[in-house]
Amino acid sequence: MKIDLTDTTASKINKALVQGRRAIGTPAVGMVLTMVIVTDEENAYDAIKAAEEASHEHPSRTLVVIKRHARTPRDRTQSRLDAEVRVGADAGTGETVVLRTYGEVSEHADSVVLPLLLPDAPVVVWWPMEAPEVPSKDPLGALAQRRITDLYAVENPLEMLETRVRSYAPGDTDLAWTRLTPWRSMLAAALDQARAKVIVGGRGGRGREPGAELLARWLEARLHVRVDRVVTAGPVVTAVRLGTESGEIVIDRPEGPLATLTLPGQPSRTLALKVRATSELIAEELRRLDADEMYAIALNGEATEETPAHV
Repeated sequence: MKIDLTDTTASKINKALVQGRRAIGTPAVGMVLTMVIVTDEENAYDAIKAAEEASHEHPSRTLVVIKRHARTPRDRTQSRLDAEVRVGADAGTGETVVLRTYGEVSEHADSVVLPLLLPDAPVVVWWPMEAPEVPSKDPLGALAQRRITDLYAVENPLEMLETRVRSYAPGDTDLAWTRLTPWRSMLAAALDQARAKVIVGGRGGRGREPGAELLARWLEARLHVRVDRVVTAGPVVTAVRLGTESGEIVIDRPEGPLATLTLPGQPSRTLALKVRATSELIAEELRRLDADEMYAIALNGEATEETPAHV
């Protein structure tokens, strides 16, 4: 069910949500969190689709903030809020409210979002495209326990990575880091099997690859070794090679969803290592909303004294 509201207010949007739930016969609110998506019109469809798919695992109220750019001087002075309320089959397993802000309202989107947050439920803010330089100090980011950015969506990812190092606050995370979860799991399992001391590391990835850089920094911090950055022609991260006293540990994925794992003294084996959809990445991030300490370590490329020396 969809309800369109033009030149509306947060109060009217809340009433439309109640009306929509009653119309489809589910007056009770069963959402576990509020997700706020800050995007533009061009990328809104893909972001909403990913959030709705993730809502099958994490039922949520999704608030999509689209700041419309002024085209005329009159647009810059005219403040208006339009909304599209979706419930039932049109909103996954939760509720979706698409908020289009015009004029001065765009500068105070947090005042529109605040009355629409679920009471006593965590808040997650996701910027699918460009994000603020300091997400935790953004008016919308300040409302959230979890702030999700994506280095793959910016023009200069490695430069932005350094900005993220300086601006990090507990609760920040990035989908470039989330994409590395299968790699980190396989590397940890491989090192447990090999039970050897790593003496040198090597990482392959294509140029200007933020995920590969994060993986290299994480390995350096956890294993206390130097990791060489090697540029390859493949997509995303393509290989990791860890030199040990008994031979090399290699995970190689030149292309496709399959990787080859090689351990010293053991035959090679094939592993599934596909590139996951955005909805899967968002669902993973929503499973735990506390501070991502490993992401902080990977950003800085160094372990703290309190951090155990394992991956």
